[in-house]
Amino acid sequence: MIGFFQDIFHAVLTPLEYLVSGILILWHDLFHDILHLSQGWSWALSIIGLTLVIRAALIPLFVKQIKSSRQMQLLQPKVRELQKKYGHDREKLGQETMKLYKEHNANPLSSCLPLLLQMPIFLALFRVLDGAANGIARGYWLEIHPELLTSLQTATIFGAPISATFMRAGELGAAAINVRIVTVVLILAMTATLFVTQLQLMRKNMPPEALTGPFAQQQKMMLYLFPIIFAVGGINFPIGVLIYWLASNLWTMGQQFYVIRRNPAPGTPAYEAWEQRRKEKLARKESHHGSTAPSATVDGGVVARGSGGNGNGSAPAADGIGPQDPPRVVRQQPRKQTRSQRKQ
Repeated sequence: MIGFFQDIFHAVLTPLEYLVSGILILWHDLFHDILHLSQGWSWALSIIGLTLVIRAALIPLFVKQIKSSRQMQLLQPKVRELQKKYGHDREKLGQETMKLYKEHNANPLSSCLPLLLQMPIFLALFRVLDGAANGIARGYWLEIHPELLTSLQTATIFGAPISATFMRAGELGAAAINVRIVTVVLILAMTATLFVTQLQLMRKNMPPEALTGPFAQQQKMMLYLFPIIFAVGGINFPIGVLIYWLASNLWTMGQQFYVIRRNPAPGTPAYEAWEQRRKEKLARKESHHGSTAPSATVDGGVVARGSGGNGNGSAPAADGIGPQDPPRVVRQQPRKQTRSQRKQ
């Protein structure tokens, strides 16, 4: 039975190891062979490049995750009403709750989907770097380029090999202190970015009524529990994997900030800030149109509009909104008449 699961594990991860090693080598060639960076920084930036490729491919799922998570929070008041109504019948409560989620296109599992899809990539990168630390080529492209395997095994940033871990730093002699310092800094940065990302979602894009109830309490617990779990587990991961993790968290934080700023949920602090920015933008636009005075030509002469040309100092708005200047009337002088014509 154990051998069966091992075969499935390798069948899933082997293609991903090929993919990860191929993307890493492509970025490495760019940074080292074209930009002439050092081996250590070329591999570190290659891991960040791998992160960008993976996260860019997951953008549609991330947008779906944000929308579903927002819907889940907005529906919590209605869920509480169902709990009061069907609290005595758990089966009926479950049916009505799932019906409510279906009507509003909310999926409780969608918020975990991007993370679940990243986990195989994460494990594949872990195996590639862990294999490199032991001189084992994992991934087709490292197998056919043994010189790149050696380069990845010995690549360092700030004096710490990117394939080293905090727990195995003692095997590296003088480099152990550098490995521990770099690992701790990366773990702290990774934990902080994860905490800020979760806090940003709860504080800015959740209405007050959605911050109470069992689901909200679960979210708050995850806000503090996940960073602790990742911080404790981070000491067993290679520095390269921590770089990937940190870059992924920064991407998530920036992407979420953009989505919340441009498409906030109604009734949230982010929505109020969005409305305020919209009003200020509209006011600036109207002010700009009111102060911009186009010129008008009358009988071959140029009359400045809004600058005293009509005596009232008003100027027309470019979009037709605002005070308008009255049309200027040009009187024509009567022709000279003879005395007989005037008598007639």
